[in-house]
Amino acid sequence: MVYVCNSDYMSDCPQTPQEGTFLKPEHIKVPVLPPLAHQESDCRGVASILARVGDKWSVFVIMLLGNGPRRFNEIKRMVGGISQRMLTLTLRGLERDGLVTRTVFPTIPPRVDYELTDLGRGLWQPVEALGKWASEHQIEIEDARTRFDRRNDAD
Repeated sequence: MVYVCNSDYMSDCPQTPQEGTFLKPEHIKVPVLPPLAHQESDCRGVASILARVGDKWSVFVIMLLGNGPRRFNEIKRMVGGISQRMLTLTLRGLERDGLVTRTVFPTIPPRVDYELTDLGRGLWQPVEALGKWASEHQIEIEDARTRFDRRNDAD
């Protein structure tokens, strides 16, 4: 089994070679780069970050905050289907990771604003592009799912 983790490909899943995929004996003089030391902690760290920024609620919140600070209830209204608890957990996680700041204003009732940090603003552009791509290709993906489901229902 081989564990791979580098900038081009990452998998925590064991990779088992399939029969017939090994090099034939005459192909033994293939240049090979020296192996990099596998740092399992790197993979876990990257996976943890991707889990945070890749979950659907975080993506929606980051997209919304890209246009400036928002209040909790404003975010909740704009992100359809998110519960108060899930929004709270999402915002706390983004704050913990340094992507969002939470500012409490001493008013009655207290006003709380959430805003992207510099780090969060650096993430906003790729997240915005991902959201735009998803929106532009929604119909194509729905059609592909329908075709797939029809093919597999016949089995």
